[in-house]
Amino acid sequence: MSTSESAATARTISGCRPADVDPVIVDGTDLESTAPEYLRDLKRDLSEQGLQPATLAVDACFAEDCSLQTQQEADRLRSHVRAAAFLGAGRIEITVDEVAEPAKVEPALAALAERASREGVALSVAGDADLELSA
Repeated sequence: MSTSESAATARTISGCRPADVDPVIVDGTDLESTAPEYLRDLKRDLSEQGLQPATLAVDACFAEDCSLQTQQEADRLRSHVRAAAFLGAGRIEITVDEVAEPAKVEPALAALAERASREGVALSVAGDADLELSA
């Protein structure tokens, strides 16, 4: 990020003012879909209730030592990153329940973190103690 971008961001932030909304954590299991049509309706309904999605919380499981299943789970998580960005959530929190092979999962999560960054969403990973997310 260049210095002028940082100054522009700081200027924008300094002009912020409080809004009459309550930040909420949306649980990924409560989403019926990550399709834009569904998310658009959800975002509108939340807004009408004075709620703003701040975080999307998602559980992940990489229990199989299988590259194909690791990719499928990474793809599912990627759809949730897009959902978080679409909803206007600034963060996605992924809780990893089980990891069979960290060497296969860590690159997938690193790619997911890069995608989240491009979407303007902060990504955090918690759970399995043997898993490292390199930034």
